[in-house]
Amino acid sequence: MKIAAIILAAGESKRMKSPKMILPFKGRTMIECVIGNIQAAGIDEPIIVVGAWKEDIEKVAGNHRVKIVFNRNYRNGMLSSIRCGINSVPPSCDAAVIIPGDMPMVSADVINKVINDYIATGKRIVIPVYQGRRGHPLLVASDLFREINRLDENEGLRQLAQVYPEDVIEAEVDSDSILKDIDTRTEYLKEINSN
Repeated sequence: MKIAAIILAAGESKRMKSPKMILPFKGRTMIECVIGNIQAAGIDEPIIVVGAWKEDIEKVAGNHRVKIVFNRNYRNGMLSSIRCGINSVPPSCDAAVIIPGDMPMVSADVINKVINDYIATGKRIVIPVYQGRRGHPLLVASDLFREINRLDENEGLRQLAQVYPEDVIEAEVDSDSILKDIDTRTEYLKEINSN
């Protein structure tokens, strides 16, 4: 079973007003924390989708074992970056874990829970859930990648679960990290000052 990982890092960081992926976070940068968590979950070479702050992120992420792909259409939103990522996944992969790059709190344990539920159930879409609320990262089997390319850009990836409800498994996790991304300076300061 070969699993890929796609880290979404193409956004413009408008609310942060600076490239949030390279902000310091727990001794590294935010993007490096996400890379580290993915690799600690056993995925060797994550794919990072870059866009608005391409050069800044490449400078930091390029020091790690990663594949960096550029999404020319990053201004079209997250689904365009997901498409760019899945189209870069090697054909040998069975599925991909998709995680926003502004979620450095999602641990390797959570990522492993998502992967293990996929392996155990054979369901093609795995969504982590904390206290009844769905979050990230999602796992999507590779035979659904073609369907992602057909989705409505205004609706996003969530519609895949609506189209294939029988293929969805919810992975129960004990961490609210799956619900938290970092969009604003207030959220950022709260997270770096926690623990």
